[in-house]
Amino acid sequence: MDTQVTQPAEERVFRVRSSTPSNDLGSAIAHAVMDGRTVVLRAVGAGAINQAVKALPIAKGFVVGYGVRLYFDANFFHGQAVEGEILGIAISVFRD
Repeated sequence: MDTQVTQPAEERVFRVRSSTPSNDLGSAIAHAVMDGRTVVLRAVGAGAINQAVKALPIAKGFVVGYGVRLYFDANFFHGQAVEGEILGIAISVFRD
């Protein structure tokens, strides 16, 4: 899992790979949300998207004991790679 902090400082971007452990990603999402940050998961490919989607209910399970509810919004994003243009999924995670 690669972590990249973007502007503004309240947003945390995680680039998800198919090898990213969903439990670790879920924990990282929960910690960032509890710190008041908005989280964006970026995934390209079926395996990476699978790990990102599995991490969402794991993150919800971590924060529910604190009375926090998580909401998700998914969008496509375009990027550049050596092979050319790539299309991926960006999932934004918000708390109530």
